[in-house]
Amino acid sequence: MVLAVTGSTGHVGGRVARALAPAVDRLVVRDASRAPRLDGDPEVVEAAYDDAAASERALRGVDVLFMVSGAESPVRRAQHRTFIEAAARAGVRHLVYTSFAGAAPDAVFTLGRDHHDAEEAVRGSGMAWTFLRDSFYADFFPMFADEEGVIRGPAGEGRVAAVARADVADVAVEVLRDPAAHTGATYTLTGPEAFTVREACERMTVALGRPFSYVPETLDEAYASRRRWSTEQWQLDAWVSTYLAFASGDLAAVSPDVERITGHPPRTLEQSLLGD
Repeated sequence: MVLAVTGSTGHVGGRVARALAPAVDRLVVRDASRAPRLDGDPEVVEAAYDDAAASERALRGVDVLFMVSGAESPVRRAQHRTFIEAAARAGVRHLVYTSFAGAAPDAVFTLGRDHHDAEEAVRGSGMAWTFLRDSFYADFFPMFADEEGVIRGPAGEGRVAAVARADVADVAVEVLRDPAAHTGATYTLTGPEAFTVREACERMTVALGRPFSYVPETLDEAYASRRRWSTEQWQLDAWVSTYLAFASGDLAAVSPDVERITGHPPRTLEQSLLGD
């Protein structure tokens, strides 16, 4: 089995590549100078998701591909489809894709709609597939706060079963060790419990030793407060709909899939923040 991994310069893809080395045969990256050094010295090939020709060249001879979803952008759907179509043309047999727990054409979180579109592209590609539908990342919660540790947004008291990025990587590793056993599977990856933003702030204050607090916003207030960072509507919608997804309760369900696939319980919020 020839295995290629994308996203190896990032947290999830990098952890997957390190855990599977030397079984990783190829790293597909945008910048070869940033590729990690791994046991087995895998081939490093440059290709951006929106470069069809480079992607097809990079994926020729690959049997199994781990595709980490691309960076948020207004053209991410087209980028994903370009890369997925290139993988199919190159002869990739099985694609494992990091999706979103709320992926749907009408997902409250607007970027969840991008993941649904990518899933549809993979389903129609002729390749075997496995989808890892990740909840919001628990270790990102401190990044929601401003310099005073305040998280503002229209999340209400909605709960989210946020997942540690390390758990997403651990599931991916197990899937990639025996892809055929996971053909056609869709796994929802969550943490062990669902919590509100307010509760997350209380727990982060204790775990990280610095104050965090939550200030609810109305929808209008949320858009207004974020316009100092961007005026692009897609970006504003993505930021605000993060909190609306929490408020909806759509992401509150806890899934057993992390423990079922990896054999270990999912990490708590505190464990995700403090690392392994």
